[in-house]
Amino acid sequence: MELNTLVLEVGIAVTLVAFVGLIANKLRFSVIPFFIIIGMFLGNDNSPTFGILDFKFTESLPFIEFMGRLGVLFLLFYLGLEFSVGRLIKSGKSIVTGGTTYVALNFTSGLLIGWLMDLPFAEMMVLCGLMTSSSTAIVAKVLTDLKRTANPETEVIMGMIMFDDLFIAMHISFLSGLVLTGGGSAWSVIGTSALALGFILTFLFFGRKLVPVIDKLLNEKSSELFILIIFALLFTIAGFSETIHVAEAIGALMAGLVLADSQYIKKIEAMVLPYKDFFGAMFFFSFGLTIDPTTLGGAIGWAALAALVTVLGNLASGYFAAKFSGLKKKTSFDIGFTLSARGEFSIVMANIGKAGGLNPIIQSFVVVYVLILSIVAPLLTKESRNIWHAIFGGGHKAIKKEAKTLEALEAASKESLDNEIER
Repeated sequence: MELNTLVLEVGIAVTLVAFVGLIANKLRFSVIPFFIIIGMFLGNDNSPTFGILDFKFTESLPFIEFMGRLGVLFLLFYLGLEFSVGRLIKSGKSIVTGGTTYVALNFTSGLLIGWLMDLPFAEMMVLCGLMTSSSTAIVAKVLTDLKRTANPETEVIMGMIMFDDLFIAMHISFLSGLVLTGGGSAWSVIGTSALALGFILTFLFFGRKLVPVIDKLLNEKSSELFILIIFALLFTIAGFSETIHVAEAIGALMAGLVLADSQYIKKIEAMVLPYKDFFGAMFFFSFGLTIDPTTLGGAIGWAALAALVTVLGNLASGYFAAKFSGLKKKTSFDIGFTLSARGEFSIVMANIGKAGGLNPIIQSFVVVYVLILSIVAPLLTKESRNIWHAIFGGGHKAIKKEAKTLEALEAASKESLDNEIER
């Protein structure tokens, strides 16, 4: 008698993801590489099976992959909620100047690595995209963990991230025309890209007009109806965009950008956040399940070189961003190292390459590339000030002076407290 182990296998997968997530938090690392790694070492022919415990996930693999697909939608939808159209317009200088420099340097780095690897045009365009896309999730977590959200350079970083995300949205649409629709001619690619651009602009224009109508629908006391309306909009818009050869992830992003102007934005974010976290984790795990670790050897050298080029290029973009924004030169290291993290969007574009039947080395490349930068970038960001002072000097005296000041303040506070007690 064949057992139905679908739910059990999903339970095992979620348990493993939660377990490695706990380890990552204890070590104060980004959880993304841990989710990918645990997936890489399971789900293949060498994975063990103990009775009903099947670590190949034979029965549940399609369902886990679908949860990963939902993860992409929730990640992009939540990103849109964070960055409304109005906020994009107000951000101005930090977006246009710093963002343009960032995209140009990173895209050029992708062209360089693609040329050195002798990749065909389609593979090179995927490589350029995944090397240009910073990880919003990692960047936000690092800034929060290091308590730098109130720093002046953080506004510049987020402006550059927003510009990069918009560029990536357009690039994903371009890749859809180039790769997924089998667009062999330049005209078909241009046509699909123009359709994607028209869809985005039209949707943003009319979507903002419909926000008051949506708010009336959301004016329900029932939380059940509220979440059903939000999910109906998300999945319908994402699904429709896919039917016109615009990546469903772009539809999810557009839905988020429109709803970001809703008067219920805080409630929407609070309701969507758990889904984004859960399905986002399953997205990275399911991506890992598709990777055979034995195939990574040929990509390690190229990915390591690309990671180095990315960090150096981002330091250069950080320098220009700091200069354009009137910030101190040392903040260029904060900006550059923070933006070097790679994660969710790099994987999204690698998956487009896989769906289009491109060279498998893209998948292997992105695994090693993301693993390196998702670990190294947060560590470099944490030590960015020390690295600046080590290279350019002038930091030790300032640090020592600050330490003395803090000690003096603590001593004065203690003396004042003692006096109050004596009274």
